[in-house]
Amino acid sequence: MSVVNAAVFGVHLIFAALWAGTVLFMTYAILPTAMNGDSSPGPLSAITGKLRTVSRASATLLFLTGGHLAATRYTAESLTGTGRGHLVITMIVLWFILAGLVEVGASKLSDGFDQQKVREPARNARPFLLGASLVSILLLLDAGAILGLY
Repeated sequence: MSVVNAAVFGVHLIFAALWAGTVLFMTYAILPTAMNGDSSPGPLSAITGKLRTVSRASATLLFLTGGHLAATRYTAESLTGTGRGHLVITMIVLWFILAGLVEVGASKLSDGFDQQKVREPARNARPFLLGASLVSILLLLDAGAILGLY
């Protein structure tokens, strides 16, 4: 593996872990606090903004680094005709689903926080963030499966 590929792979892994960890922390720690009404809209709005920033930056970097890795490691035939290629395609689909779930969940939170509400927006965002958490775990499992096939 070249130095460039190793660096690209490292950035890819770091941002995948950051994205998944941020989503899981938001769902596990922040969302229940909001649902209980134990925080105020201001700090929750700032946290939601950070979630969006991490999600958007990670999606962009994963697209770029993943594209580089796929271009240097796979052909069209190996992506569509091998188990490892199918895992890569699954990962791409899961990234899009994760990005969409985070965007919808964060929008529901932000809209409510802008109206100075806390509990209702947290309840409205919960299904989307729970789904995003599940997809984050599936992405990490998928990545482990891809690495296990090397």
